[in-house]
Amino acid sequence: MFIPIGDDNRDRRTTPFVNYLLIAANIFVFIYWQGFGTNLYFTYSFATVPLEIISLRDVVTEPTLLSDPYTGQTFEMPGLQPTPVPVLLTLLTALFMHGGLAHLLGNMLFLAIFGDNVEDAMGHSRYLVFYFLCGLLASITHVFSTAFFGQSLLIPVLGASGAISGVMGAYIFLFPRKRVHMWMLLFVISVPAFLAVGVWFLFQLSNGLGVLGGQEAGGIAYAAHIGGFVFGLLMVSSFARKHRDRKQRVNR
Repeated sequence: MFIPIGDDNRDRRTTPFVNYLLIAANIFVFIYWQGFGTNLYFTYSFATVPLEIISLRDVVTEPTLLSDPYTGQTFEMPGLQPTPVPVLLTLLTALFMHGGLAHLLGNMLFLAIFGDNVEDAMGHSRYLVFYFLCGLLASITHVFSTAFFGQSLLIPVLGASGAISGVMGAYIFLFPRKRVHMWMLLFVISVPAFLAVGVWFLFQLSNGLGVLGGQEAGGIAYAAHIGGFVFGLLMVSSFARKHRDRKQRVNR
């Protein structure tokens, strides 16, 4: 298993306070509103539901009784809850929500490692717009791929991973040779970003192609990851003028 734990930041020139604020906002929502992932009523109210986005109407479903195969105990899983905001706004609210603590920690680790350099290249305001745009487009990709492949339109999706995938797409474009430090078993190795991020994307692509014809594997919305990454690659040149100007000054 390869886990990124840092990168070479010697060329970073600004403090990534927008990235810090995004990380803080994600953590705050998970702890305060999602109750460390236990408040399913909040999650099922503000997550993105494909059918709601396609139909532009709120959808409420009945709770279901589930049985634990190991203990035999039954418990109630709440259905989709009334959404107190226009359903299209769930494309935004879902960007700050996570399915569990491991999901949160993994996403925040990736955002901390890769987001600061992308913010440095784009500037603070451009980076913020880029982050939200990648997240929105990633969620929309998931919605329409779900409809196209005939998957359930009632399964809610959380969009933080899609936005962070867009950041990673921008990172591999801007810094393909920057060294990324990877933890591998008992060792730490440094590899170029095109290898570290490229392997991650190939994993998303291979798994996504395997499940897009059926249900999402393990509750993971691979289409959102792939869509966010691709849109990040496509849009980064329009947002990273600061990075291009800096490279031109260095080359003179």
